[in-house]
Formats: sequence, C-alpha cells, structure tokens
Amino acid sequence: MTNNNSPFSLPLQNQEDDFSILANFMKNDGSGESSDQNFSVEGQLSVDVAQTKDEIIIVALLAGCRPQDVELHLHSDVLTIRGQRKSPILVEANYFFRECYWGKFSRTIVLPVAVKEEMTRAEFKNGVLTVVLPKANNDGNIPIIVVEE
Repeated sequence: MTNNNSPFSLPLQNQEDDFSILANFMKNDGSGESSDQNFSVEGQLSVDVAQTKDEIIIVALLAGCRPQDVELHLHSDVLTIRGQRKSPILVEANYFFRECYWGKFSRTIVLPVAVKEEMTRAEFKNGVLTVVLPKANNDGNIPIIVVEE
C-alpha cells in the first residue's frame, strides 16, 4: 500500500505507524502544522541538566516564547516543560531555509535525585529558562535501630 497524499511512496501498513507520521509531517513541509485535526506535531525541547552539591539545575533555550506560553509541572521525580513558540513571520512567505521549530513543544525530564518540590524556583530571562531544584537531604539510607529484647 502506498500513500498518495505524500510526495513520497512509503509502504504504509497502518495509518498510525511511524511512516504515516513521517509522511504527514513531510506533507505539511515540516512546519509542525497539520490539516488533520487528529494529528499534531510536538517538538522536543533541548535542555541542559546539571547538578551542584545542593541543587539540580535545568536550562532551556526558549527563543520566541513568552513567559505566559510556558508551563512547568513537577510531580515526584519528573519535571515537564511545555509551551509554544510562535513564528515572527506572520505572512505567507517562501522560505530559503526552514530550520527553526515553531509550534508546540515539550520535554519531560526524570530527575536523578529527590528534590524539595516546595523550594523549586524558575527564572525566565532573555529567552533562557533556568529551573533550580534543591536536592532533598534524603540519601536513601534508612537507619536501623537495634532494640534489645
């Protein structure tokens, strides 16, 4: 079976397989916008994750985002950053290069250690999001108390 909606002839067995997703993405010029209401492309945000003795630090470049277009969710040891970038080119244009991703994005990060959720802070400055998560003082060791009988 081939996909006649795509400039490519890809063998598609199932409308939900990886080749279908690729064909839909390419059909829409890789723009991330889709005419199919059931199909949406979401980009993956690039991040740096580092640690100091006391903190986990996550940095993400969010050029083209407004702070109100970014959501942060922290649940247990998982941080999710979600948002949307809107292209500054608002008119129909013929692109010479199209390398920047515009549209919805997200990134879920499993944190390497337990953190103090209530003390987490985030800063958005000059298109750079910095999230600082203080480490919990839980080293995972459970003390054993010896009780004499």
